Amino acid sequence: MTELLTAAQMRAIEEAAIASGEVTGLELMERAGRGVVEAVFEEWPELAKAPHRAVVLCGPGNNGGDGFVVARLLKDWGWEVEVFLYGDPAKLPPDARVNYERWGEVGEVGDMSLDLAHGATPDLFVDAVFGTGLSRPVEGKLAQVLTAFDGFRAVRHVRTVAVDVPSGLCADSGRAMGTFATADLTVSFHDSKLGHYLSRGAQQSGKLVVKSIGLSRSAAPDGLVRLVRRGCGGRLGKAATSHKYGHGHALILTGGAGQTGAARLAARGALRIGAGLVTLGVPPSAQMEVACQVTSIMLSRIEGGDGLAAMLEDDRLNALCLGPGLGVERARELVPVALGRGGVKPRPTVLDADALTAYAEAPEDLFGMLHETCVLTPHRGEFARLFPDIAERLNATPVKGPAYSKVDATREAAARAGCVVLFKGADTVIAAPDGRCSINSAQYDRAAPWLATAGAGDVLAGFITGLLARGYGPMQAAEMAAWLHVECARSFGPGLIAEDLPEELPTVLRDLIG
Repeated sequence: MTELLTAAQMRAIEEAAIASGEVTGLELMERAGRGVVEAVFEEWPELAKAPHRAVVLCGPGNNGGDGFVVARLLKDWGWEVEVFLYGDPAKLPPDARVNYERWGEVGEVGDMSLDLAHGATPDLFVDAVFGTGLSRPVEGKLAQVLTAFDGFRAVRHVRTVAVDVPSGLCADSGRAMGTFATADLTVSFHDSKLGHYLSRGAQQSGKLVVKSIGLSRSAAPDGLVRLVRRGCGGRLGKAATSHKYGHGHALILTGGAGQTGAARLAARGALRIGAGLVTLGVPPSAQMEVACQVTSIMLSRIEGGDGLAAMLEDDRLNALCLGPGLGVERARELVPVALGRGGVKPRPTVLDADALTAYAEAPEDLFGMLHETCVLTPHRGEFARLFPDIAERLNATPVKGPAYSKVDATREAAARAGCVVLFKGADTVIAAPDGRCSINSAQYDRAAPWLATAGAGDVLAGFITGLLARGYGPMQAAEMAAWLHVECARSFGPGLIAEDLPEELPTVLRDLIG
């Protein structure tokens, strides 16, 4: 997995390196500026072949210092460069001040209140106004400048590169802090920041490139968030000597007649991901409907709580899924039994959809029953019903930085629920009660817009259930399932419907396992 840093974590890494004598702040600033220029020429090779014109917007902090380095390096390359500063030069941090003065030896610094419509159209805009240190909303004249900046990009097709984070976005949350800029290319340093993968981060960052600035890899900071990447593929294979019960038996509960499709999607997903056996627990009204639709998936009649309790006397059933198409009333009756009420042995359990909505009026009743091997998989609406106060903080307009993020919200929700929470979205966040957290991103080169289709979430619930049945822990099952879910969508491509996801999984697994 790839590490994602908050602004404070990145600052601590830099300060530790400087304090140890490994590097100076000026050296880091020089390396950052060189990294930006390298990334620009790698992305647009034609810009390296002949001199062009650039406009560099510098801010009042070290991000502005990086901008002065970029301006100087482009000037050395033969470019015509205009530089504008937002802020008082006398108040620049020491390293940024040095680079301001170095630029002053070869060029001028203009007032950023300049009307950017005057003069020739540049070939490149460099946004070095605010990086990871943004602490307040962007308003007033600077907001007007950023708006004009984006107008040039959109109307005159000026290429734009952001240094670390597009100005106006919180580096920790990806949320807008007042007016914000849009980049075609964002160059970050050492590691990506959380805000690149949360909320508006990917949308505003364009292409994200991470450049090394020579910092050593020391012990991971506390509270680290990781980006889910390809991995653990070997464990998804099956040994030649294994048998079906060696890979678990998943039980997925359905709703009544006409409401079984979602659970059947989940069951297909659980079976395709390698659960040894999958059984659908159906009420009497749906037996014929389900029997006509399934073959390798088994069927068992489960009418109410007593029926589920009797079914769970079989210890070979080692993972449960409740929610997809279950119906709210049926969920209220079955969820307590599945979670161990009435003397039933609790199993790893995925709760999705109706199993979450059933407790919208009294979420604390659900939290009192959950155990550490549960996984909750809410989308934004379900999350708000279960955790209304947390959702309110997440949806509130930020007035200072760092803004409350989806990572903050999911961690808080997992701690309250006492189990793993997978908060869905293109920026899916997965958190455990002990603070472990990861992001499964369907953004940048992993964009999977085809997942915006009915039933895709039901398949995800089935993937997680199947991995739980196979013995994965809740956090690992949620991460691997979310990653495979996106890979299936990307593998299939346009025209995807939910039924295609389980059927595409063998292709994805074949490539993963080898």
